[in-house]
Amino acid sequence: MTPDDLARIHAACFTRPRPWSAAEFEALLHDPSVFLLTQPDAFLLGRIVLDEAELLTLATAPAARRQGHARALLQRFTDTASQRGAICGFLEVASDNQPAQALYHGDGWLQAGVRPGYYAPGIDALILRKAL
Repeated sequence: MTPDDLARIHAACFTRPRPWSAAEFEALLHDPSVFLLTQPDAFLLGRIVLDEAELLTLATAPAARRQGHARALLQRFTDTASQRGAICGFLEVASDNQPAQALYHGDGWLQAGVRPGYYAPGIDALILRKAL
């Protein structure tokens, strides 16, 4: 997928915070700590720092949802991060995004903290962690 493809899918999935631009994806993809995993009409961007893996974003185009793409990407995230030396992963998910929370909890992610008002007033970021 090109940075334009990533930005298009991201814009179809997120309005808050604002979707990332193609230029932002381009810059991230030039960072050697960042990795991109793709499925048809879905992608996951991760980053490894020392022994931690951060799931930066996961997006599935609305027409391609409920087909197992996100679940497959999460498994590949675990495998890829482990192969690169990470022993734990973390991510942030909006407190009002119940479908994403269900996906992550079903994959073994557990809440480790909260960033109050991170996404917008009254919408916290739930910090989730998972042993890899």
